[in-house]
Amino acid sequence: MNKTFGLLICTLIFLSSCARVLVETPIAIEKLPHKKEKELIAIIDSLSQIKPNSLYSKLDVQYSDSSRSISFKTSLKIVKDSAINLLITYARIPIVMAQVTKDSIIVVNKRDKCFEKESLTYIKDMFGIDFSLLNLEEIFLGRPLDYDPRNKYFLVHDPYSYTISTHKKREQKKMERHAKEDVVLKYQINKTADNLETILIDSPSDSTTISIHYISRQLLNGINLPKDVEVNIDGKKNKVKMIISYDKVEINEPQELFIIIPENYEKCN
Repeated sequence: MNKTFGLLICTLIFLSSCARVLVETPIAIEKLPHKKEKELIAIIDSLSQIKPNSLYSKLDVQYSDSSRSISFKTSLKIVKDSAINLLITYARIPIVMAQVTKDSIIVVNKRDKCFEKESLTYIKDMFGIDFSLLNLEEIFLGRPLDYDPRNKYFLVHDPYSYTISTHKKREQKKMERHAKEDVVLKYQINKTADNLETILIDSPSDSTTISIHYISRQLLNGINLPKDVEVNIDGKKNKVKMIISYDKVEINEPQELFIIIPENYEKCN
């Protein structure tokens, strides 16, 4: 998996200066109707079965990390179990092409006329979590990440959310103390219990947490897909936030996947 609060702050200052007395009124949060563990797991299992053969979409991306903030556009192509292609443009000029396959990632930097070809550990070096091609497909398609019906899952007892976890709370605390090489996944289902709302990823050994919040969705050809997504990555090396909006989506249409490295390009430093 590459690494404007100003308006809000100004608004808060303005409101504070205008108000002689500020009275904080707590927002009432209603408890959700009770659902059994097996009901929620069945919902996740059903959502995991949504597997289109291909996807094309334009993506508007707002990216910020510890040192920069930028907006750019991306063309996304996915062919199931084959590859993912990304073409990043800035000011309508292609600047980066990338292709992810089952065993490698190729990045062609058109601006600097260089390329990188690495194994998928490149993604872990960037974000602190191991992701496979299938995992990246699941994230882009809004499916439960790394879900396996053969594994055991556990209900997180919270009356205000529907959450299923790969680990019991006791196991998570042990992992935090001993930093085991394992990842905790949590799937949060929306209040109407019919869609995946958030994926939470916690890797104690890498001190990395990732949240993927599907803010809104869209239905295309009977397939439920993301429309707006917020991704937050909190790692030892960097903090990243991305707002991703899908547009001009095509589903199950033939997609050509290729990437060309010009002969005069050298390996990036």
